Amino acid sequence: MTAYSETLFKGSLITLTLMILGMVMIGGLTRLTGSGLSIVEWKPITGIFPPSGLEAWSHEFTKYQQSPEFQKINAGMSLKDFQSIYWLEYIHRLWGRVLGLILLIPTFLMVFKKQHRELWPQLTLLWLLGASQGLMGWLLVKSGLAQDPHVNPYNLAIHLLLGLIIFGLALWMTLNLYKENLSLERIGFSYKALQSLRNLSLIALILTLLTALMGAFVAGLKAGLIYNTFPLMGENLIPYEILSQSPWLADLLENPVKVQFLHRVLATATALFCVGIWIYQRHLEIPKRLSRVFLGVAIISLLQFSFGILTLLYQVPLILGTLHQGFAFVLFGSLLFALFLTQNWQQIDKHSV
Repeated sequence: MTAYSETLFKGSLITLTLMILGMVMIGGLTRLTGSGLSIVEWKPITGIFPPSGLEAWSHEFTKYQQSPEFQKINAGMSLKDFQSIYWLEYIHRLWGRVLGLILLIPTFLMVFKKQHRELWPQLTLLWLLGASQGLMGWLLVKSGLAQDPHVNPYNLAIHLLLGLIIFGLALWMTLNLYKENLSLERIGFSYKALQSLRNLSLIALILTLLTALMGAFVAGLKAGLIYNTFPLMGENLIPYEILSQSPWLADLLENPVKVQFLHRVLATATALFCVGIWIYQRHLEIPKRLSRVFLGVAIISLLQFSFGILTLLYQVPLILGTLHQGFAFVLFGSLLFALFLTQNWQQIDKHSV
């Protein structure tokens, strides 16, 4: 294994992880600008080439004009307006193809250079999840090309969940490559302290995941445009509409008011829990590096909470909505990093006792 190939392997996974985060931001922009349904066909190979010339653009526009979104929402759209939303969705899809090309680099090095063969199961899973995400992305678009020109909120939630899993897996693989650099010798702290921090980090990670998934339903149901006040929803802390539907499962996931209410509750609980972990660990004898990580988690959670409130108050503006979606992944990644460190410390602690 040469130093160059090792650097290439690590660099490709770092690039992949950052590009997945970029994909999330682009996906948020695509959704918020209503660009996701502008390309009505899925062409994995030939779709890499954008329209060239007026005739090609007119042809694409004609296909879009046959879609329910154009007929029910964008009937007055001009060709120039269509080009602006088309380009954003085109970049979104092109970015996904580039992600696949980046993933080929560690795959090639693993197969032909026999580098980091211990990561083979994770890399295989990454390919499978990436393919599933591409398919889910198309199903998401296809659901909006039916009679109702809106994406299915359940599909949107699955799409987001897959994105979080893919991002988390890529980040975890990258952290494993730097395990020796991230691991420190045990110096004056207890195994119980690390175990408790690991458990707390896992709970915070689950809360973040649930909050993000409920946020996907908020986006899918456009619930962010209802009750644009905080902390009250209108004149009440708990709106009366949260029990207005039956059965209870439909009320839980299809009632826009209840979805927004649950998203608020989960977001508040997540932020408070992350700040609580930071306060708790300040009284423990742990390495400063680990303490700084939990400080970062607390700051990121408060930023994400603030972005959520501002997004709600200003009725989902483009920049704030995109930042809110992107920072959900940043918070998820920071908690995964904290979990990795406590897990890594736990392994060292066991061997040193």
